[in-house]
Amino acid sequence: MQEPTEATVLGDFDNASFEHLGVVSKFSNRDGTFFVETESPTGALEAYEVAYTFGVEPLQQYLVEFPGGRYQALGIAWDSRPVGDGGQRWFHLYPDERITPTDALHWTRREQTWNYQCAECHSTNLRKNFDPSSSSYATTWSEIDVSCEACHGPGAEHVTLAESVATGRGDTPDSWAIALAGDDRGQWMRAADQRIAQRTETLASADQVETCAHCHSRRSTIAEGRSAGTPFLDSDRPALMREGVYHPDGQILGEVYVYGSFIQSKMYRAGVTCTDCHDPHTLGLRARGNAVCSQCHASDVFDTPEHDYHLAEATRPACVDCHMPERTYMGVDPRRDHSLRVPRPDLTLVTGAPNACTSCHRDRPASWAADAVEAWYGPRADSVPHFSRAFLAAWEGRAIAGAMLERVAHDRGESGFVRASALSALEPYMGAPGRLATVERGIEDADPLVRLGALEALASSPPEVRLQLAYRLLGDSTRVVRIEAARLLASVPPVRLPGGAQNTRLAEGLAAYVAAQMVNADHPSAHLNLAQLWAQRGDAARSEAAGREALSLDSTSVPAYTNLADLLRAQGRDSDVEVVLSEGLRRVPDDPALLHAMGLLRVRQGRVTEALPMLQRAAAGAPEVARFSYVLGVAFNTTGDERAIGVLESALELHPTDVDILQALAVFHRDSGRTALALPYAERLVELRPSDPGVQALMAQLLAMGR
Repeated sequence: MQEPTEATVLGDFDNASFEHLGVVSKFSNRDGTFFVETESPTGALEAYEVAYTFGVEPLQQYLVEFPGGRYQALGIAWDSRPVGDGGQRWFHLYPDERITPTDALHWTRREQTWNYQCAECHSTNLRKNFDPSSSSYATTWSEIDVSCEACHGPGAEHVTLAESVATGRGDTPDSWAIALAGDDRGQWMRAADQRIAQRTETLASADQVETCAHCHSRRSTIAEGRSAGTPFLDSDRPALMREGVYHPDGQILGEVYVYGSFIQSKMYRAGVTCTDCHDPHTLGLRARGNAVCSQCHASDVFDTPEHDYHLAEATRPACVDCHMPERTYMGVDPRRDHSLRVPRPDLTLVTGAPNACTSCHRDRPASWAADAVEAWYGPRADSVPHFSRAFLAAWEGRAIAGAMLERVAHDRGESGFVRASALSALEPYMGAPGRLATVERGIEDADPLVRLGALEALASSPPEVRLQLAYRLLGDSTRVVRIEAARLLASVPPVRLPGGAQNTRLAEGLAAYVAAQMVNADHPSAHLNLAQLWAQRGDAARSEAAGREALSLDSTSVPAYTNLADLLRAQGRDSDVEVVLSEGLRRVPDDPALLHAMGLLRVRQGRVTEALPMLQRAAAGAPEVARFSYVLGVAFNTTGDERAIGVLESALELHPTDVDILQALAVFHRDSGRTALALPYAERLVELRPSDPGVQALMAQLLAMGR
């Protein structure tokens, strides 16, 4: 981040113009002041002065100052690569989308606000300083870009020690200088007969990786003002493996940066740190090309045609081409997957995840690559299936996923990140016998990330289960775990909580949760989280206030409207619910969630004829939301409409493990005397919820009717 000058501005501001899907933006330089004329919040063209440059290579963005201390990042960026690489041009970060001023991704909206989205990792000692009362920022920093203290912490002690050494008064180790190394004294050594180097001492701590992770990870901040040396999970909550964020085999998909993939790797578990490969001060690698890998891996074994089977020297891939394939973000920014995995084209055939082989050989199918790998290295002798199959099954909603995820969660050979993700993904499958024991093992795991994943598995469990398992983590040594445990216990009736220290810890945990939300008080989601918390705590007034605060921040936030409507409904205030939903539909016409909520309100009011068209539009507009189709099917059935079964069967194709849909189909067929048609749905229910008394009773009833 830099102030705009002739030297720092890389883009063409010599009266250049750029058109994107009908919008023509112009860039000019008026005596050293840089301007862009582009689409304003109203849709009209307006000229804006560039306040800061943002980034250098491979692209540079530009920040514009808006009222309330906001800085907005333009959606048009400068490709700073050489012309030969396709650079030296303006381009849009969403090249195939028309991002209108009402879209959350428009450059003038919150999702492109520098203070909220970008600032924390691009300046030193940044304080966002958002004031909810005025909805404005007074953001400050110590240095405009990333300086020494961003990684090493305050340098006063370093300066004092340097001065004392210079005058002969001191020779003690400099804690500031070793902050990134975590006081690690081990070295990587490889004997002549070894293929891979080993550490002479076990890595003392993960301090260095966690220092880098604060910015090089996909995470949410739970404590502002993090200083060097703060454990990562005391200041941040990293995103676990989710559909659309990672591939089923853990490869990067969304913009997840580095941490989540690196901690999956065997290298991380062996003690490799960021600075073993990267020079943090030059931003370069420790060596050129494959030499960075042969620091630890014997080049006469691994950097040979006999290893990679690419015989022509001119076309031989680099180590990173096979073990760290690239994915391009922001149009021109290729980033490497840091899980350092063995290419597995065979998994592509099963999960659809990409593989390094066919990413290069684009004209060949994955089956060709899988056959080649097997011919070169022999058939895989995996005694345990790869974890990707479990995540794929879970993301597809298959009943077998629960057992598969359990196996992954129990496998100590997997990384903590993968085991934590498997536990978190178990949430919909917690009804099976023995599953609580799996989660309990996760609760007791030494890895705090695994403990966090285990808590996430309990999100929809009954209060007595959450009390049994989450309660013990209220005093956990890791902040993010304590906060999650407290959140899970927020709705447990106070009379069921033991007294004494643990109750004090619950209060402390809930206070920390509130503080974590207020770190992002400039985003509606934080207030929605608080609205839910206060509702669980029985404080309707504070819950409503938080919901309305979310709407004041963003009058187009659909979750804010629907959550507030749910709160008011729970209080029996349907007249207020109508006001809220009507305003939401005025601001965001035809939104499926708002139509669904308004349809439910009409049902409660006894106006079913008016409700049905709204429920139909909601289900048609968001088929990915099982609840919408389920409610429509129930509404049809209530009115005697024969379309009920068809709606539910179509929904079941998209949501094969949805318990509500399965139960509705079984019951509707039963009530119509079609026992034989009801049984298959009941059998699938039993697979999913074998311990559910209601499911067992339904199955027994159908079996009796079929005799």
